[in-house]
Amino acid sequence: MSRRARCSYARGVTAQLTPRATDLGLALGTVAVVALTIGAGVSAERDPSPVAYAFAVGFGAVLLVRRRWPVAVLVVTVLGIFVYYALGFPAIGQALPATAALYSAAELGRTRAALAVGAVLVGVAAYFRIAEGLPVSYLLSYDLLTNVALVAAAVALGESVRARRRSREDQERLRVAALAEQAADAERRMEAQRVRIARDLHDSIGHTVSVVAVHAGVAAEAVGRDDALAAASIAQVREATGATLRELRATVRLLRASHEGTARGAVGLAGVGALAASARAAGLEVDLRLDVPDGAVDGAIGAGAYRIVQEALTNVMRHADAARVTVAAGVADGWLDLRVDDDGTGPVRAAATAGQGLRGMAERAALLGGTLASGPGDGGGFTVHARLPARLDA
Repeated sequence: MSRRARCSYARGVTAQLTPRATDLGLALGTVAVVALTIGAGVSAERDPSPVAYAFAVGFGAVLLVRRRWPVAVLVVTVLGIFVYYALGFPAIGQALPATAALYSAAELGRTRAALAVGAVLVGVAAYFRIAEGLPVSYLLSYDLLTNVALVAAAVALGESVRARRRSREDQERLRVAALAEQAADAERRMEAQRVRIARDLHDSIGHTVSVVAVHAGVAAEAVGRDDALAAASIAQVREATGATLRELRATVRLLRASHEGTARGAVGLAGVGALAASARAAGLEVDLRLDVPDGAVDGAIGAGAYRIVQEALTNVMRHADAARVTVAAGVADGWLDLRVDDDGTGPVRAAATAGQGLRGMAERAALLGGTLASGPGDGGGFTVHARLPARLDA
């Protein structure tokens, strides 16, 4: 059995044993307290007998089914107390044997029943104490007060435990719902990204195929009549297909790097190195200047920064006709400052500026509570500059 399997088995056994252990502990505790009180032999019409101790065992035994029938256990316990006193056994306190049963009823959501039965128990006990000639002043100052305090404490404790358990369950449900929402949101973003990439590739490849078709037709007509024109057309075909193949390979490399990073949990600033490696493999010179200590930014911020760098590098390779790009990041005054600068002068830079990629990066930054600006760099080329809060609660 693997270590993970052993841990899962141990957790399952613990989850099953904990309620049973709690019930058994309450039962044994009740038996012990009642038996010790019987042994003390206070105000007894006769000496303790095995029957009296049998009552103590009975008060504890019924608690073993308290989770299934909490109100029935409480009623049986109170009736048992009445019978016990009717037989003249040593005093054990009217509310003491019922404390665990009162707690159980309140803990399991039967608070009104616990209060009602507790009131009956205290009222009956007070009536018989007065009938026995106990002074009312003593009853009100000690006996009645003690019983009321025990009943109230047991019910309050049970209600408190139930409220805490319900709060934990609500928190767990909220956590599961939040995780499901995050997963659904991530899936929506991934689907949107796939659609955008598919659309861009369709447009690019469609344009290339159109160019190839035109020049191939020209070359076919020129063969044997104008070899120079045929050669020029074939050169145009080669150039167009070569550029499209390079773009396709660069996109596939980035997608593959993103997938592998996700599988290894590297979607964050730690995964930017893999993006840079993919860009270098596509022929781009990448200078990384990351000065972000471990733990300096939240995971969601790091993931957002990773996606911004990924999109920026994709745009550089696809649109910028750049030779060099610099990726710099640093943390100061609670903010992550991220810049991607290139030296590109590509003819389709204007299309990239107006496209979905930069809009998507700006929306991602805004969702994280930051900003993103893009445009021509001071020394030429193009700059993407994002400022994100290092902490989501900042």
